[in-house]
Amino acid sequence: MKRYIVKKGDTLDSIAQLNGIKDGKTLQIFHNTNCTLEELIGTQIPEGSTLYIPEESDQMSESQQTSEDSTSKNSISKQSNSNSISTSKTGESTSYTQVNRATESEHDGKYFVVQKGQCQCDQGFKFPKFKVTSHQKNYWNDADGQSDYLAVTEIDLQFDPLVEPFGKCKLKPSSGGYLPCTYAPAGKWTKTYEKVKIMGNSCVTEISELMCTTGGKITIFKHGQQSEASASQVAKANPDEQQSHNPIMDFEEFQQETDTENNYAY
Repeated sequence: MKRYIVKKGDTLDSIAQLNGIKDGKTLQIFHNTNCTLEELIGTQIPEGSTLYIPEESDQMSESQQTSEDSTSKNSISKQSNSNSISTSKTGESTSYTQVNRATESEHDGKYFVVQKGQCQCDQGFKFPKFKVTSHQKNYWNDADGQSDYLAVTEIDLQFDPLVEPFGKCKLKPSSGGYLPCTYAPAGKWTKTYEKVKIMGNSCVTEISELMCTTGGKITIFKHGQQSEASASQVAKANPDEQQSHNPIMDFEEFQQETDTENNYAY
């Protein structure tokens, strides 16, 4: 990996072409994967800033790969058009919500977790959301700075709800059924992505884990970046219209199932 100082008139595409990289997007993803949080870039790059340039063949342009008879394949993660990170409520957004596959780690292609994501305990019954307490200014996939998209770090150990977040505990059987969850974290989140830190703390991804002192293992149920229809939206949808869009699906049955799940008490 080498460094490049941005000059007046430079663009991501021009720097990528100059250094034999596939395109500006590939350069942007590589830089954001290997830089500190403060060095994250968007589509506009200020003059005098430092860019991290790849030397690996899998980041080179197709023509350069051919000239060097390279057999390596591009392994950049797929990015959706809405993927972004905002370093502040008014900060610039950058495409960077998945771990770059070129990093060759167990986090390859995995999503970072946001506050509205959910976790699960192998000894519990409920799926609480996260409660970010380590910071209030860094967001995944949301340039507007909504709290739902706050990035979860290794020291964010609280959940919503705070009391009995996982409902009942399978490790506490009694004659009247399982006793309530008494969640207490045993240290920080493990298997976090150490190349991206927020205020010195590694970011949580889909494969991160946390142990409870009672004995349960907590893992990620939903990373939270996906857009989902709410139960109320499903209930208000026109079955005939939805059936025309998806004739294979029985939408009325789906509405009934959604209503049942929404009213189910754990």
